[in-house]
This record gives sequence, structure tokens and C-alpha cells, in this order.
Amino acid sequence: MFAVLFTVALSFTTSDAKFAYDEAAGLVREHTPRNAGTIRGRLAAGWILDRVSRTGVDASLDSFTAMTPDGEKPFANVMVEFEGSRPDAPWIVVMSHFDTAPNVGKGFEGANDGASTSGLLIALAGVIRRAERPTNNIALVWTDGEECRHEYGPNDGFQGSRRLVDVFRERRRAVKCAICLDMLGDKDLHIIVPGNGERAFRQIVKMAADRAKVGKYVSLQDDLIVKDDHQAFLDAGCAAIDLIDFEFGSAPGRNDFWHTPADTMDKVSQDSLLVSGRLVASLLELLDAK
Repeated sequence: MFAVLFTVALSFTTSDAKFAYDEAAGLVREHTPRNAGTIRGRLAAGWILDRVSRTGVDASLDSFTAMTPDGEKPFANVMVEFEGSRPDAPWIVVMSHFDTAPNVGKGFEGANDGASTSGLLIALAGVIRRAERPTNNIALVWTDGEECRHEYGPNDGFQGSRRLVDVFRERRRAVKCAICLDMLGDKDLHIIVPGNGERAFRQIVKMAADRAKVGKYVSLQDDLIVKDDHQAFLDAGCAAIDLIDFEFGSAPGRNDFWHTPADTMDKVSQDSLLVSGRLVASLLELLDAK
């Protein structure tokens, strides 16, 4: 089922940022842990489905099974589809994983790594719903199984994004660009666009950042390769980019909060979600215009 867009241009406000933060906190509070392939992961997907629906947007749950190093396991993606003014136009895909990394330790919340951008995506669903109808089709997807169980490989990690690629192939949908959002709630925000991404769209991210007046928070890092959900689209020959803050730690250049019990909601900032939301909103407008 498609939602139809009306009214005004995309605008991500301080109220949207507060809503994103509150939704991220709710996911952490209600569903910690939410490891992929477990009942808690499935319940988290259902919670996201409900929260998105409360924004007035129709969402769907795609339940599937996939092989892992520990055998076949159940997974579930949550998807919202916004129809553009040209139904035959390509799709812009924006995704965030919601699962927590396994084997981290007791109390691991995945507040920044998973919850922050899941909350951001819920807020963006409401922002897009109230916006002027775009030319392109837009899909927002909360992916399951981004985290690996042991080591990233053919059957370990990215189950949700790989499933999403298969769904788009089966429906014969062309992808204009897939955008992965990850770890964008860090109080000390520094958004990077890793080198493993479509070059032209990486440059558009910088244009979008300057347009949204958040350019100081965004940089391109050609020499950095990050394994994330966008890679499934790159492997399938689709344009894709990653927006991630991969310096999540106690001091600049450190990443010592990542995949540790220190990844808690006190490390997440509403102000950072405002910057990230404005960047994504600006990026969506530029992509739709090109």
C-alpha cells in the first residue's frame, strides 16, 4: 500500500528531532536486546511497525528466514513506501538497521548503533508524509540482521538489506540510490561518507549538507571502507552510499563506545539527530530534483 505526499516541502524541525530521540529511547527501553533471529528481535520489528503507523503512515512487515552460521533463523524488515508523482520513476531507499550486535555483554542497548537512526527514520516518515509529493518513489526501511554473529560473510550479517535487494529485484524496481543511516545520534557528531559508495551521490551529500547549513558536520573519506547495509546494494550493481559517524568514543579518534555496554542513550543527542535529519531531508530533495 502506498502513502501519497501532499502539502509542503521537506522540513526537519527541532520537534522532529525530539520525536526521533524519544522514539529511539522507546526502542531501547522496550526492546533491549533486540538481536536478529530472536523473538526479541521480532518483537522490536513489531514495535517499530506500530510506532510508524502512529505517525499516520502505512507500514508493512516483511518476515523471512535466512541462513546464518548458526542455521536458518527468522528475520523481519519494516517498510514504508511513498509513491511519487511518476509511478514508473526509480526508487530512493533510506534504511537503518534496528538490531543489536550479539555477544557484546549484559546491558548492551545499541542506543546509537541501531536505535538512534531507527528513531530518526520514524520521524522522517512523518516528515515525508506531510511534504510535497516527490517525483521519485521513496522507501524507508528498518532492516533486521545488519550485525554479524561472528564475522561478516555470505551468511553472516546484512540479511535484511540482502533481502531488500531481492524484494526490489522481484518487483522489478529500479533503484536511483540506496542510503544507509547508521550511528548518527552521537553527541560528538561527525558524519562521514565512506569511500565504498557511488561517487556522484557522495558529492551530492556534501551539496545537501551545505544547503542545509550542516556542512561542518559532514566529510567524505575516500580511504575509509565501512561494511554496512548499503554494501548489499553496491554488490547488486545499484548506486548506494553510507552516512555514518564512526568515531563513537570517549575522545576524538577513538571508537571505544562502539559495540560495548557504553553505547547508552546518554551518548545520544537530540541536537545531533536534528543535524542528521536536516541532512537527510536536504539530500532527499536534491536527489528528487536530479
